[in-house]
Amino acid sequence: MAPPRTYAWIAAVSLSVLGVYAILSLSLPQGESLNAFGNITQCLVPLLANAGLLLNAGTPHWRRNVFWMLTALSCSLWMIGQFQWTYYEVYLHQPLPDLYPGDIIFFLRGVPLMAALALRPHLKRSEMQLRFGYLDFVLLLSWWVFLYAFVVLPWMYAEPSLGQYNFTYDVITNVQNMVTVIWFGVLWLQSRSAWRTVYAHLFGADVMYMLSSLVINVGISLKEYHTGSLYDLPLVASFLWFAAAGLIAYKNRDLLDDATESAAESEQKKSESTVASRLALAAVVSLPAFAIYTLKFSHDSAAVKEFRLLTVLVAAVPLGALVFLRQHLADSDRARLLARAEQSVENLQRLQAQMVQTEKLVSLGQLAAGAAHEINNPLTAILGYSDLLADDAALPEKTRGVAAKIRDQARRTKTLVGNLLSFARQVPAERTLLDLNTVVNNAVQLRALDLKHSGTKIELKLESVLPGVRGDGNQLMQVFFNIINNAVDAMDSHSGGGTLTIKTLRDRANVVILFSDTGPGIKEPSRVFDPFYTTKPIGKGTGLGLSICFGIVQEHGGRILCYNGQEGGAVFRVELPAVLAALPTRDALVAGSSSPVAKNS
Repeated sequence: MAPPRTYAWIAAVSLSVLGVYAILSLSLPQGESLNAFGNITQCLVPLLANAGLLLNAGTPHWRRNVFWMLTALSCSLWMIGQFQWTYYEVYLHQPLPDLYPGDIIFFLRGVPLMAALALRPHLKRSEMQLRFGYLDFVLLLSWWVFLYAFVVLPWMYAEPSLGQYNFTYDVITNVQNMVTVIWFGVLWLQSRSAWRTVYAHLFGADVMYMLSSLVINVGISLKEYHTGSLYDLPLVASFLWFAAAGLIAYKNRDLLDDATESAAESEQKKSESTVASRLALAAVVSLPAFAIYTLKFSHDSAAVKEFRLLTVLVAAVPLGALVFLRQHLADSDRARLLARAEQSVENLQRLQAQMVQTEKLVSLGQLAAGAAHEINNPLTAILGYSDLLADDAALPEKTRGVAAKIRDQARRTKTLVGNLLSFARQVPAERTLLDLNTVVNNAVQLRALDLKHSGTKIELKLESVLPGVRGDGNQLMQVFFNIINNAVDAMDSHSGGGTLTIKTLRDRANVVILFSDTGPGIKEPSRVFDPFYTTKPIGKGTGLGLSICFGIVQEHGGRILCYNGQEGGAVFRVELPAVLAALPTRDALVAGSSSPVAKNS
C-alpha cells in the first residue's frame, strides 16, 4: 500500500492548485485576463489527469491497460472541447455561440468512460478479444450519438430554441453522468482491497465532475457564469482527482495484481459476451421505441417530429449493420470453438486408443524380453561350440570356414537380441558418455530386420572421429528408430521404396545426425512435432512419436529440426551438445576426414 506521505503529498499539491485558482479567480477582474487564465487552466488540468491515468497503461494486462487508456480518452475529449472554447474566447475574443455544434464533444466524454467501466479490470480473466471490444465501443458510441441527435439537435436545426436546447442538453448530460457515477459506485462496492481504493477515488472524481456540471449549468441559467469564475473550481478539482486516482493506482500497482479476483470468484457473474449481446439487441430495439414515442406521444411541432423520425431511420442503418457484424463474428467464433471441441474429442479418442495399444506393447515387450533371455542361453552354447570348431586345427579348412560363419551369425543374433532387450527395457534415464555412431548402428540394425525383401535401403555416412555425447542410449536409440521408421513408411507408401541416408558430423560444439530420405516430403514441417499431428492413415499413426522424440532431444539439451530437402524428401536434423573433454584433437579430426565413408544397405 502507498505510504501515508504519498496521500498527504497528493492532497497538498491538489489543495495548493485549487487555492491558487481561487485566489486568482477572486483577484483578477472579469475580462480577457481572467478568461485567458480560466481557459488555459482548464486545458492543462485534463493533460495532468491524462498523465496520472496513463502511468498505469504499461502493464502486462491488456484489459487493465485499455481501461486506463479509455479513462484518459474521456479526459482528452473534454480537453478537445475546451480547446474550442479557448479558441473563441482567447483567440477570437468573442463568446462561444449559444447553439454550438461542438457541444457534442463535451457530451461524448462519457462514452469511453462507460466502455472502460464495462471492462471491469479488477477481475482476472482471459485476454479480451479486441475485435469484439472495438465493435462494442463503436456500437456504444453510435447509440449515444443517435441519442444526442434525437434529443438535442432538433432544437438547433429543426426548430432553433436556446431554452429547449439548453434544457435537453442538460438533461441528457446529467443522465449520462449519473450512469457513470452509479457504475463506479457498483464497482467500488464489488471490488476489494487495493482495487476498492482505486475505484473509490475514481468514484469521487466522477461525482465531483457531475456536481461541477450541475453547478456550471445553474450558473449559465442564472447568467452569472463566466470562464475563470469560482463556478469552475469543482471542475478543476475533478480533473485533479482523476490525476490523483491514477497516481495512487500506480503507487499500488503491485497490490492491484494481488487483489485481482480469480475466475472462480466471478463465476456467478454474467459473461461479457451475453451482456454485450443483450446491450446490442437493446440498442436496435430502442430505435422503434423512439419512433413510436415521436409519432404517438410527442407534443412537439411537426418539424421536430420529422427531424427525429429521420434521425431514427438514419441511425437504423449503421446500428443494424454493427449488430449484424457482431453476430456474424460471434457465430464464427462459436463455429471455431465447436471445431476445436470436436478436434479435442478426436484427440482424446486417439489418446485412449494409444494407451490401449501401449499396454499391449508393454505386454508384448515383456514377453519379447523373456523370450530374448531364453534365446541368449542356446546362443551362448552355439557361440562356444562354433569358437571351438573354428579354432580346431585338426578339422578341414572348409569345415572351419563354415564354423566361422556360424559364429559370426550367432554373434550378430546376440547383438540384435541385446539391442531388443535394451530397447524394451523400462529403466530410469541414465546419462553416460555415448558414441552416437554406435547408437545409430543399433537403431538401424533393429529396423533393417524386415527390409530384406523391401525396395528401401539405408545408407550410412558416419564420421569416423566423432565427439562423445552425454545422454541415455536407450532414449536416443528410440529417437533414431522412430525417425528411421517414419522415413521407411513414407517411402514405402509413396513409391514402394527409396533410400534413407543417415549422416553424422561435428558442427562446432554439437554432434549432428542428419536423416535424409527420397520420399514425398512433408506438407507442414513446422507441425510434425505437435502432439496428435500425423500424416499416416487412421489406425496406423497416433501423432505422438515425434512429439516424444522432441521432448527427449530437449531433455538432452539439443534440438531437432524438420524441413524438406532441395531435391525432395524430408530431412530431420538432430543436434546434441558434444562433451568438450571428449572432443578430438585437430590432427585426429584431419585424419578422420580423409578416412573412407562407411555404408550399410
